[in-house]
Amino acid sequence: MTEPDIPREELEAMFEAIRENTEWDLDGDLLWGYFFTHNDRTSLEIAANALQEDGYQLVQIFEAEENGQGLGEFFLHVERIETHSVDTLHKRNIVLTQFAEQHGLESYDGMDVGPVEYDDEGF
Repeated sequence: MTEPDIPREELEAMFEAIRENTEWDLDGDLLWGYFFTHNDRTSLEIAANALQEDGYQLVQIFEAEENGQGLGEFFLHVERIETHSVDTLHKRNIVLTQFAEQHGLESYDGMDVGPVEYDDEGF
């Protein structure tokens, strides 16, 4: 089984920091963002389609820049409303690391999290 670059201990620290520094309900749904990197935008577009078929929403594909110059490194950002524990997030990271490998991407680059914000149209 492929291990993610994010050790379980880091996830434990992240969950503890969220509990200490936010009012978010870690036992409920949060908006989880997941990131992938590759040097070819088309490969990330193909991966984005596969992830969307699995229930993820595409946020964006963008090129890293420095001083207004593209660096040739692209990022894919997808998100999904989910409830996670340290264990389930660790398992999700393993699955997404394997997904990146199967699609020939440079990396699964990790995740971020925030509260779910609804507007008049829903999410």
